[in-house]
Amino acid sequence: MRALLVVNPAATTTSARTRDVLIHALASEMKLEVVTTEYRGHARDLGRQAAESDDIELVVALGGDGTVNEVVNGLLHNGPDLDRLPRLAVVPGGSTNVFARALGLPNDAVEATGALLDALREDRERAIGLGLAAGTPGTEDESVPSRWFTFCAGLGFDAGVIGRVEQQRERGKRSTHALYLRQVARQFLDEPHRRHGTITLDQPGQDPVTDLVMSIICNTSPWTFLGNRPVYASPKASFDTGLDVLALNRMSTGAVARYATQLLTSSPERGPHGKHALSLHDLTDFTLHSKAPLPLQMDGDHLGLRTSVTFTGVRRALRVIV
Repeated sequence: MRALLVVNPAATTTSARTRDVLIHALASEMKLEVVTTEYRGHARDLGRQAAESDDIELVVALGGDGTVNEVVNGLLHNGPDLDRLPRLAVVPGGSTNVFARALGLPNDAVEATGALLDALREDRERAIGLGLAAGTPGTEDESVPSRWFTFCAGLGFDAGVIGRVEQQRERGKRSTHALYLRQVARQFLDEPHRRHGTITLDQPGQDPVTDLVMSIICNTSPWTFLGNRPVYASPKASFDTGLDVLALNRMSTGAVARYATQLLTSSPERGPHGKHALSLHDLTDFTLHSKAPLPLQMDGDHLGLRTSVTFTGVRRALRVIV
């Protein structure tokens, strides 16, 4: 088997020595080409080159969720094709590694490499669904390129938090759960639309849902992790179904405290619920419009401000080694 290993040298939980050990382990089982990313978007370019090659059968992403997202967008540059495209494998190297852990992989890079090699020997893989977001035709965002996401997206509050975290990291702060919690508090205090939501959710054949303050789109469950604790925004979300949505139409202090507590105590059976929470399951196509530009995130990557985004849940989009 010929494989491409895409390595993010800035991955937060792997050292150069650890990466060398993992590379030797993988190279002992396959014909391995190793490329270290050098710029933002490099992993996407490498994924696209692998998709367009004639002999690469497997792409391994060694890094965090951002690296995985780039590789996936490169592989699917021309759309899904299960019979032709290389398979994807993930070795977690980031701070949270939601995608890898949602697939059931160990959160330790060495253990995950061992699990990956076992899966390859036993030819274990699955075809998973992914989310696709694009600028909505007929709006000012229609020219925004489409982008795939593996586990979640968000328009509004949570994307604003991620944007703040990225700013802090650019200033040299470490990506920790404490940093995220501080930015959640600051985003809430500065949130201009928390009492009067600007988001409308449109589904074909359904009445629009208006005045939403925030929206989280999940392609799998859990939504994220706090340390070793999984957090379930949409417990029914799955790689085998369409997209799930959790939206809130109020973010008063009391409502935020209530829903934050529900998130922290969520389980595979029960997520946030109540009169100000909207939960939708297994959606294939829907659009989020906002009266004011709001931040957008996908797989934990802040993508700037948007006023209209169309989401599509695409089943069986990619083959993954598990």
